[in-house]
Amino acid sequence: MTVIDAHHHLWDLDGGYTWLDDPSLAPIRRTFTPAELEAELAAAGVSHTVLVEGGRCAADEAAVLLRHALDTPSIAGVVAWADPVDLPLSRYRELPGAQHLVGLRAQVQAEPAGYLDRPDVRDGLLAIGAAGLAFDLVVRHDQLAEAARLARDLPDVRFVLDHLGKPAISSGGLDPWRRDLALLAGCPNVTAKLSGLVTEADRTTWTAADLAPYVRAAVELFGPARLMFGSDWPVCLLAASYRRVLDTMRDLLRDVLLDTDDAGRAAIFAGTATAVYRLDIGTAGDTVAPEESMRETWH
Repeated sequence: MTVIDAHHHLWDLDGGYTWLDDPSLAPIRRTFTPAELEAELAAAGVSHTVLVEGGRCAADEAAVLLRHALDTPSIAGVVAWADPVDLPLSRYRELPGAQHLVGLRAQVQAEPAGYLDRPDVRDGLLAIGAAGLAFDLVVRHDQLAEAARLARDLPDVRFVLDHLGKPAISSGGLDPWRRDLALLAGCPNVTAKLSGLVTEADRTTWTAADLAPYVRAAVELFGPARLMFGSDWPVCLLAASYRRVLDTMRDLLRDVLLDTDDAGRAAIFAGTATAVYRLDIGTAGDTVAPEESMRETWH
């Protein structure tokens, strides 16, 4: 089965990633290169990826990420950083590798309540949607209801929820996260990533059983055709190796979807990402059906 990793990062430590100065992030406070990524993908049997901005929050990072996509065949798409209020779209379109730009993201998780209700932010998101790009929502679990209002009010914008909205897995609580996730799942223009969960759990003692209620809730609320797998490498290294993250998700989905739902697993591991990000990676048999089934939604 084809596997597409819909969420990972690359960064050069000299590039201004000051968030990595946090002492708890010491294990990933170094440069991560495309060559390291390629080695991880080859070992895990992953064919393509989506490279996501790394929290630098600077427009010049886009040129670096798009160059990585040009030079690295496995990187099928790039989600670059952009401030919705001051969009650098015209500059991004002129960069080498611009054909690999499939989405944009802002660090909404760092914004105060009400950010996604602002008219200037919404105007920018409408422009992103009109440009044919998806917008990744990296939000806290307490921002899910606000994100649901946004998605409901902007039905022509494709939104992708990163890391299932960062549920508080380490404390074991499902509500109010599940309640608010249901609001967002009720918007057909939203898909979600099964990513970043191991670092929301206890990073030293987590097990698959800790993640299972959250994966099951996501499958029940969104359905496989609106979910996609993401490793969140190298951030995941704070809690698990690339291969362990992938194998754990395979095992969990085998339990949640049962062994008979091959189409559901194909969607989560390849088809949804291909459709939502409009990735140009050919027409492998196990990715066509989910894309066709979502054609009316992603207009």
